[in-house]
Amino acid sequence: MVRFSFNIRTRSGQRVENISIMAACQEDAERRLRQMYVQCVVMDCRAHALAPRDSMTLPRVMRLIGADAALARTGTH
Repeated sequence: MVRFSFNIRTRSGQRVENISIMAACQEDAERRLRQMYVQCVVMDCRAHALAPRDSMTLPRVMRLIGADAALARTGTH
């Protein structure tokens, strides 16, 4: 996913800045934008790549809980 930041001018002429939309591509982001702001004019669009998230699997959560419990027992927490 990519975060797209838009600066637009609405159909009434008002400027709206920094509208963030997450989408797979710019075309999808603009489609969503135009659903919210009908007949808007896109003044600027910037793409920001998102860092991949670290997945939390059940075994990983259990290890984190166990590590926290061990720290609590030793008093180093």
